[in-house]
Amino acid sequence: MKYHSLVPMLYTNDIDETVKFYETHLGFACDDKDDDWGWASISKDGVRLMVTKPNEHLDFDKPEFTGSFYIKTSHVDALWQSVKDSVEVCYAIDNFEWNMREFAIYDNNGYVIQFGEELSLN
Repeated sequence: MKYHSLVPMLYTNDIDETVKFYETHLGFACDDKDDDWGWASISKDGVRLMVTKPNEHLDFDKPEFTGSFYIKTSHVDALWQSVKDSVEVCYAIDNFEWNMREFAIYDNNGYVIQFGEELSLN
């Protein structure tokens, strides 16, 4: 058996608003959307997410997730400059002892999205 990919499904009360956030602030594109079923697929550079309204089998009040979504990237400083004034920042860009330069933001639902680039060991 082989796993092929992991596609996080983010619960939201407003699919259109969530898709717009990721398109506007992070450069994602909406690949597919089904208003009848209440979901959308978004992606950028091989990173894929699905946003969905939770089904009736789940007790859902608001989006919750106890971790974060970590996206490894290149040019993390340029990305930081492009988003820092238009989103809610969780923590500002910095170098960390685990050899990463990273920052984190909150999306429109309150999910934490981290972006990191490996530091050169030179």
